[in-house]
Amino acid sequence: RDRLGEKPLYYGRMGDVLLFGSELKALRAHPAWQGEISREALTLFMRYNYVPTPYSIYKGIYKLTPGTILSFEAEDQKLGHGENWSIKPYWQARQIAEAGMADPFTGTDADAITLLDRQLRNSVSAQMVADVPLGAFLSGGVDSSTVVALMQKQSSRPVKTFTIGFHEDSYNEAGYAEEVAKHLGTDHNVLYVTPQEAMDVIPRLPAMYDEPFSDSSQIPTFLVSELARQHVAVSLSGDGGDELFAGYTRHFWSRNLWQKFGWMPRCLRGTISRLLTLLTPEQWDIFFKKFRNMLPKTLKQSNPGYKLHKLSGVLSVASMEDMYYGLTSHWKSPFSIVVGGYEPVNVTTDREQWANLDDSTLLMMYLDLVSYLPDDILVKVDRAAMNIGLESRVPFLDHRVVELAWRIPLSMKIRNGQGKWILRQLLYKYVPQKLIERPKTGFGIPIDVWLRGPLRDWAEGLLAEERLKDEGFFNPAPIRKKWLEHLSGVRNWQYHLWDVLMFQAWFQESSRN
Repeated sequence: RDRLGEKPLYYGRMGDVLLFGSELKALRAHPAWQGEISREALTLFMRYNYVPTPYSIYKGIYKLTPGTILSFEAEDQKLGHGENWSIKPYWQARQIAEAGMADPFTGTDADAITLLDRQLRNSVSAQMVADVPLGAFLSGGVDSSTVVALMQKQSSRPVKTFTIGFHEDSYNEAGYAEEVAKHLGTDHNVLYVTPQEAMDVIPRLPAMYDEPFSDSSQIPTFLVSELARQHVAVSLSGDGGDELFAGYTRHFWSRNLWQKFGWMPRCLRGTISRLLTLLTPEQWDIFFKKFRNMLPKTLKQSNPGYKLHKLSGVLSVASMEDMYYGLTSHWKSPFSIVVGGYEPVNVTTDREQWANLDDSTLLMMYLDLVSYLPDDILVKVDRAAMNIGLESRVPFLDHRVVELAWRIPLSMKIRNGQGKWILRQLLYKYVPQKLIERPKTGFGIPIDVWLRGPLRDWAEGLLAEERLKDEGFFNPAPIRKKWLEHLSGVRNWQYHLWDVLMFQAWFQESSRN
């Protein structure tokens, strides 16, 4: 499998047959297929909103770890029971991270920016080689704008760029992308999507993603891929920038919070945690909106109420590593939701698999690189794009860029309370700072509102108590409780409910086939 997991590879043994392929659909089509849903994988899915490597949703079927080679010997064309298998690494993110820390870049800020510019430019140039029409996704954020800027710098004609917009202002970032595109001189294409057009994608998701997957930005990702495919056959994306250059809020907020609160006794932090939940996320959102103009830039975040409640759940943890685990979890006790559920170890929880890094923020970035990136971000983009015949390419994940990124000191990534500092400085050579600086919003859609409105009947059918009991995968009580609280508007449980709904929809689709 490729070094960073840009493409999938499933494998497993059914009797004397080795099955392998880039899609579970291919394995299910084999006469030897005996697919049984793994309760362990389902439990992990309910925590992370994806099934982490090396597991798949089926017992005995696995995802090959990125950067490894699976080989086997078969006697008389029959496969043994594992003794003649071997999985060996040819490239390891762990070694790259540790080597980067052992041999850090020691030049000036300007030297680092120049070196990163050259390496990224080389990667973009190599990935622009194609004998079919090529373009790029452009959200107007740091990562995609950097990729597009370097593409346009090396192109003799306007690069084709693609963005989708929403009529709801709180979810619409199309204007930012249009400003960046105008400055760079790209051939920009934008499609404003109605709620109905977005919701029409939902029935297609189970077959598209092949196993349960509930990152709801899968919907706009498919829509922008569909738009791009009308014009090009290959599209470059900015994925990987957050993982390599500390772009997620948790990378710098966790450090700041631990410095401010970590010294306190856990009981005192627990009291602060309870105080944060005196207001619902919705009430916090109203508060932040009312006083937005008075807040410092670092507090102008999207979905502040949700993030504060997420924070409340991790304030009383024992370490920053535990904080990361809490911040990346959806259902806090998924083994109590899944009937017969159990959480096997994975790279996020098995310290033996962690890189030996001397900073907790670096460890978070490493875990994002080896789990969240290949199992969520790259899955989301690859499956959506390939579903309509679009090839996605990821310049940030050229292994030489990754190797350089791990040599760049954390002080050049997080500075002045903001992530991706060095990447921003590189981008400002091509795009004015005023076009880029704004709170990170992600690629969201109003799932919470839709579940109370046009998606209510669909969701109610999948979450019906008798149905949950009959299928036997979930304990209905906590799910029904969250569903009723969500409908009443008391709480916003969209992420937890979307996990259950995406499994239910996938199970329904797979049962038909």
